[in-house]
Parts: sequence; C-alpha cells; structure tokens
Amino acid sequence: MDLEKRMEEIYPHSVIYALEHDEIEQYRLSHNVNVECKAAIEQAIANHYRANRLGSEAVHQVVEQFGYDRVFLVLANTVRQKEWDGRISHSNKEWAKAFPVPEDKDSFGRDRNRELIVDRNHTGLMDLFLTQVRKEYQELQEKKPSVRNQLNKRDGQLESADKKRIHKEPER
Repeated sequence: MDLEKRMEEIYPHSVIYALEHDEIEQYRLSHNVNVECKAAIEQAIANHYRANRLGSEAVHQVVEQFGYDRVFLVLANTVRQKEWDGRISHSNKEWAKAFPVPEDKDSFGRDRNRELIVDRNHTGLMDLFLTQVRKEYQELQEKKPSVRNQLNKRDGQLESADKKRIHKEPER
C-alpha cells in the first residue's frame, strides 16, 4: 500500500455505521491500514530490540509510515484491550483512557478492534514503545511554536515598532 493511503484519515465509526451510511470502502481502507500499522509496530519492535534496549529507530520507522494519529490509535486500543496487564505503566493506561478509540462491533457482536492489538511482542516492550512514541510526540510539540506565542511575539514587535515611531516623530 502506498504512503498516501497509509496517511489517509482514520475512519471514526464502526463497520455497522459504515454499512448504514454507505461508507464501507472508507471503513475498509482505514481498518486495513490500522491492521498494517499494528503489524508494523510489532515488526519494528522485533527489529530494534537489542541488548535490553529498544532503539528509537523503531518509533521513527512506524511514525514515518503511518503518522502519529494512527500509531496512537493502535496503541491506545492495545492498552485498553489489556487494561488488566500490570506490565503496562499507569501513565500509559491513563493516557489510553483519554485517547478516543471508537467502538467497532460488527453485526455478530464481535469486537473488530481486537484485530488491532499489538500482541506479537512482550507487553512490556509494547509499553516501552508507547512511552517512546509519546515522548517523541511531546518533544515535537514543544519545538513547534504555538499560535498564541507567535501572536504574542508579533504583537510585541508591533508595540515596539509603534513606540519607536512615537519617540522619533518630531515635536510640532
């Protein structure tokens, strides 16, 4: 699947909703990409866990392919499905509770989100991967200048320019 399809919007509803609203193709595409993302996370963990360390390349590899939103969706779903697992940190469990994961039951009552559980690796490694993704995302957000800061900076520059203009005008 090409990069454009992997980065497409995440379909926010269940398969039943998609069927009822004639959006099944969008649902299938999004769900299939979610499953691919889950497999990519598992593969990245397997490829980059060496000498009791998970290399940061694992996160970069998956985020470049699927974007933070989809990676977070798969990981939040995994943590919610494994709420009982003590190998998942409390902070990651709290984060997952707050992350929106749409319920996705089919007409037979089967939870289709179970297909998105990262379970090929040790749960502790999945938790470590999630911690790294969250940390990297937070650092990225801190580097981005906020709109508020940009506006405040611009307003400060305008005020400074106004003050200079006022002081330089000759008296009459």
